Amino acid sequence: MAELIAGQVQALIRAGVPMAEDIDLQIDRLDGELAVVRVPFQARLVRPGGTVSGPTIMALADAAMYAVVLGRLGRVEMAVTANLNINFLAKPKAIDLLAEARILRLSRRQAVCEVQLYSLGAEDELVAHVTGTYALPL
Repeated sequence: MAELIAGQVQALIRAGVPMAEDIDLQIDRLDGELAVVRVPFQARLVRPGGTVSGPTIMALADAAMYAVVLGRLGRVEMAVTANLNINFLAKPKAIDLLAEARILRLSRRQAVCEVQLYSLGAEDELVAHVTGTYALPL
């Protein structure tokens, strides 16, 4: 399958996953090996305690995995999350949140991914670490 470019994958995700539009999900970089996905900081995504909400962080991680899978395999919109494991490591700063997603293992039926999440400009401090699996359509 042909690789898709960042703009095409961003449009596919925003069309198929309405929450992506709500959080202004943006794909900054996409190639066959890496997806860099961003959620711009928005006060409405902050939870009590002054940090970006866990559901926002998880949505970003999941979308980043989906992006790297689409970027590698092309239009496989029916690929679905089979597993997502997240470790919250630090409080995100009140700035854009970045996710870097990679495929660790790709087979005919699944893609195992890893995502590292950072606050923009603070890439030396992990906010969260995610591993997940996408089930691929036959």
